[in-house]
Amino acid sequence: MSKYLISHWEPETPSFWVSKGKSTANRNLWISIPALLLAFAVWMVWSVVVVNLPNVGFQYSTNQLFWLAALPGLSGATLRVFYSFMVPIFGGRKWTTISTASLMIPAIGIGFAVQDPNTGYPTMLVLALLCGFGGGNFASSMANISFFFPKAQKGYALGMNAGLGNLGVSVVQFVVPLVITAGIFGAIGGEAQIWTKAGETKQMWLQNAGFVWVPFIAMTTFAAWFGMNDLASASASFSEQAVIFKRKHNWLMCWLYIGTFGSFIGYSAGFPMLIKSQFPDVNPLQYAYLGPLVGALARVAGGWISDKLGGAIVTFWTFIVMILAVVGVIYFLPVNGSAGHFHGFFWMFMLLFAGTGVGNASTFRMIPVIFMTERQRAAAGKGARAEAQAIVDANKEAAAVLGFSSAVGAYGAFFIPKSYGTSIAMTGGPTAALWAFIAFYVTCIAITWWCYSRKNAPMPC
Repeated sequence: MSKYLISHWEPETPSFWVSKGKSTANRNLWISIPALLLAFAVWMVWSVVVVNLPNVGFQYSTNQLFWLAALPGLSGATLRVFYSFMVPIFGGRKWTTISTASLMIPAIGIGFAVQDPNTGYPTMLVLALLCGFGGGNFASSMANISFFFPKAQKGYALGMNAGLGNLGVSVVQFVVPLVITAGIFGAIGGEAQIWTKAGETKQMWLQNAGFVWVPFIAMTTFAAWFGMNDLASASASFSEQAVIFKRKHNWLMCWLYIGTFGSFIGYSAGFPMLIKSQFPDVNPLQYAYLGPLVGALARVAGGWISDKLGGAIVTFWTFIVMILAVVGVIYFLPVNGSAGHFHGFFWMFMLLFAGTGVGNASTFRMIPVIFMTERQRAAAGKGARAEAQAIVDANKEAAAVLGFSSAVGAYGAFFIPKSYGTSIAMTGGPTAALWAFIAFYVTCIAITWWCYSRKNAPMPC
């Protein structure tokens, strides 16, 4: 038996948690966080790269650039469906190692592809799709960490893992504009590209947008293999996990998570291009990283708040705040020839990003509580053995739902940027898309209130 496999794990038992469980759980969490941060960085790298491709000689249309920004979201969300079930099949340590190492492929591929303006568009499309490896990792990462912590601390643990992991979106939008201005890898990093704008000539190493992540991916892969653990109690076949497709609350939470995480990742992917299209005199890369930063940090805080107040009530009020923020964004957009008001637009988006972050944490706090309550209700009065098995089953179901709902929610990374593009093409501006988002948030408020947050709700959480 491998020394990395833990055969006995009872985080709900206080004596076990204090003596052994807490330190082991935290070690796995603090290796998982940088692995997830790098995954998000690779997943969202195209949101920065596409803005710079025309500067180095790539002759792609605006629509082609929108596709490159959106495709990682499509592939990442689709991969999450499969990644959701991988940890119980392979083990958390093994799968974290494999999934982190896979990030090397798109990172190195982008580094070489962007050095030649003659690189074919199909090649760029494939690389954009491969960046979905990073998006897929979130589902397995969250499922894995959920097994390690007791119910009372799942909000904290999932908030830390996801919130600090989500920082990868902000990190990539902050780091890439810096590293592409210098030949940080010397001769092995390739030659500089020359571009001219407004009569000014500059050097750019766009390949660093991919290459900069490679050494960190290698180090984190090593740390996952030698520092993480597999849990025997988390082992389950796909058929055992597939029971979640019969659970009503799986589908309801998927809908709510589209509204929270789908909004976070979709707004993150589309924010640079939206700024560029609506406020052409503003450099989007000076501001784009701030939205994901606010959202990621809000998710950390949201996990703690949800542990204290309950996930459902926090989710309910978060959607209300998000609607108000989107109304503010619409108010400050350019319309009918007016220039709009960028600073008002920007601060409304910061409020919106904060709402998505808190909502990400609160919805993920709801899921373990819902499935623990449901399984314990079913086992009530059937004896200690049935009640103990209910806890095991609840943890497995909750982990699968965490992963699967994250997969469904991640399609926001594709649909929000494409909604902007479609709205602009059909109406001349993004307002129609934003009103559609508001309508969706109204449905989320109704579901949260009726099922989870009202007095005498059937599943209070």
